[in-house]
Amino acid sequence: MGLTSRSLVYTVGFAAVLCVALMVWVWPRLAKRNLLSVLGRLGAILLTQLMIITTVLLAVNSSLGFFGTWNQLLGRVDKAPVNVYEQVPANGPAAMVNESKNGLVQPTGDEGLSHVGGIPRGPEAKTGRVDSVRIVGRRSQAVNPAYVYLPPQYFQPQYQRARFPVMVVISGYPGGRKSVAQHLKVPETAAKLLADNKMQPTIVVMLSPTIAQPRDTECVDVPGGPQAETFFTKDLPEALRSAYRVGHDATAWGVLGYSSGGTCSLELAMRAPEVYPAAAALSGDYKLDNDIATGNLFGSGEQGKQNKREHDLMWRLQNKPAPRVSVLVTSSRHGEKNFDATQKFLKAVKDPMKAATIILPEGSHHFSTWRREIAPVMTWMSQQLTFPQDAQDAPKKK
Repeated sequence: MGLTSRSLVYTVGFAAVLCVALMVWVWPRLAKRNLLSVLGRLGAILLTQLMIITTVLLAVNSSLGFFGTWNQLLGRVDKAPVNVYEQVPANGPAAMVNESKNGLVQPTGDEGLSHVGGIPRGPEAKTGRVDSVRIVGRRSQAVNPAYVYLPPQYFQPQYQRARFPVMVVISGYPGGRKSVAQHLKVPETAAKLLADNKMQPTIVVMLSPTIAQPRDTECVDVPGGPQAETFFTKDLPEALRSAYRVGHDATAWGVLGYSSGGTCSLELAMRAPEVYPAAAALSGDYKLDNDIATGNLFGSGEQGKQNKREHDLMWRLQNKPAPRVSVLVTSSRHGEKNFDATQKFLKAVKDPMKAATIILPEGSHHFSTWRREIAPVMTWMSQQLTFPQDAQDAPKKK
């Protein structure tokens, strides 16, 4: 039985119940005051506690996916290189950040950056820089903290008139920008890929999928509630263009994320391909559902049902024209719950939409897996984005 299988949880849970029953039954027989009886009582207590604790740990791991397979639990992690495979569609070939004039990007000081390993430190023209800012949404009226990675080329004279491509990296829930920087190691990975000439100079923006903490807004415009989709598709690009030399054309923009951030990335690209024509999802899902953290995302009545269908990506592929976007999705044959759904999604992709995939032999819903995937994912996305774009026609950004 697999480590995350419900059968294993039920089997061990039944064994725990059986141990409790047996201890109750044999306890009177172990009531004597001799060494053997004392050892018997201790053994019964330890065995029962062990089975109960094991059941709880297995249930938690099955739900949250800390370890996807027995090999991962035992530390036998596959470190082989990860490859991206292009999917063939069914019907075709496969200086300081200053507050902007509108106050849309505002510096926030250190904000935990000094405690994040792998952050570029040194001369900006050689190492790049990471800014801690908050993004103010003019339409959504939301404020979302972000880290912004600026590559060394951003500060070099020969690139002073260039507009740079943008990767928006969205964390899972309840993570945030620090999870992307510290645990996913995005700035460190970007710097290494640049040094190895595997990625073009790119501005990387790291932030949370929710704009109304602690509610999980899942990048959705909630009827009568937070307008998360508006923030990501309208406010965020507007704010970044007001403060940085970023590409004006959509071909310079891509979005990626892990877990619910990956789901958001696919949703944003397929619902707004004119904003994000490239997206990557590490262990993402392909539809959205209400839960205790999200509340009601879609509204009520027939309109609410339609809103929910509109956020089901399989429904969109089957009922709407395929968007002109390129997507990359990842999963694992063993240890990831989204493997079957990923296969169905890839089979449903059709022109002009393009898809690529990373499928590991085994993995889990955890940073140990996503850190293996992030470098090839960022390399792939860099190949989708246009650079440079001339900034001669626009005011000079610092």
